[in-house]
Amino acid sequence: MSDAWLNKVNWTHDGLVPVIAQDKDSGAVLMLAWMNREALKRTLESGEAVYWSRSRKKLWHKGEESGHVQKVAEIRLDCDEDVILLKVEQMGGIACHTGRHNCFFQKLENKEWISIEPVLKDPAEIYRLAQATAVKGEV
Repeated sequence: MSDAWLNKVNWTHDGLVPVIAQDKDSGAVLMLAWMNREALKRTLESGEAVYWSRSRKKLWHKGEESGHVQKVAEIRLDCDEDVILLKVEQMGGIACHTGRHNCFFQKLENKEWISIEPVLKDPAEIYRLAQATAVKGEV
């Protein structure tokens, strides 16, 4: 398969594009992340979201540690061709590393940020399980 489709994306000067992950059924915005060409290509090939971690400077298969993978139903490109929208099925119902359904859990009210989404699972528990699995060599 030709990679010419990747050239249509208006990548930033550092080779990235912002990506919005949206729940395919509810329409809820789950998170925003970044992709480079390789991440977008792997997402298409695998059917699961793969992002570029700017902090770790490496590819990041969503759910690789937590098990909360994103099954991709659709990949869309916006009118300016500089933002990608993934319509996903969020496995385990948790998209945020804080243990919440989505990353947009803080709402501005009277000049204060209020948490409006519950923690569904303690992040220490989510990532402790991942670390334990890695230690056993199962990852």
